[in-house]
Amino acid sequence: MLHLIYILAFTILAFLAVGNLIRNLVTLGLESQRPPTTKGSFTPNSEPQPMVRQSRVRAVPHPELLDDHGNVVDEPFLVMRSMTVEDARERLDALYNSSPGQSDESSGEV
Repeated sequence: MLHLIYILAFTILAFLAVGNLIRNLVTLGLESQRPPTTKGSFTPNSEPQPMVRQSRVRAVPHPELLDDHGNVVDEPFLVMRSMTVEDARERLDALYNSSPGQSDESSGEV
């Protein structure tokens, strides 16, 4: 009997979840095809007044894209030099051999 109650409860939850998913997809589809509207200021007992549009809309860049003076940085942030596999191995070996835990007798074993 308890199994039937669980099955019934999860079936109802599944139908509610799928119905909510379909409703959200339909709403999203309708809103994506609707042209953007300008929100106007509105006071009670008066007609809605359209917002005063700015002559130039300027997007605010992310703070990490600005320098110390607030100007947009136009140069690349990361420049990578290509290197061969052998060069990378040599550098890694040099780092490993220069590590503080590296002993002299294990450097001869390879």
